[in-house]
Amino acid sequence: MDHDHHETPSFWRSRAGLALLVACAVIGFYLLTEHTAHLLGALPFMLVLACPLMHVFMHRGGGHHHGSTRSSNDEQRRQ
Repeated sequence: MDHDHHETPSFWRSRAGLALLVACAVIGFYLLTEHTAHLLGALPFMLVLACPLMHVFMHRGGGHHHGSTRSSNDEQRRQ
């Protein structure tokens, strides 16, 4: 029994997706080569902004559970 499955390819494997990837690569190369001074000048500010963002997104509560009201997801992750 042959099943004829015609799945549509993902966007990134289509011609439009590949064209978008190439365009982003060219734009990224241009930004790195022509605007290096601007990017390096903003680097300290990006590092300072990364600290609170990492704190918010990576700690996710940090064990500040008072009492025994832990969710079942937290208990399953620890096992």
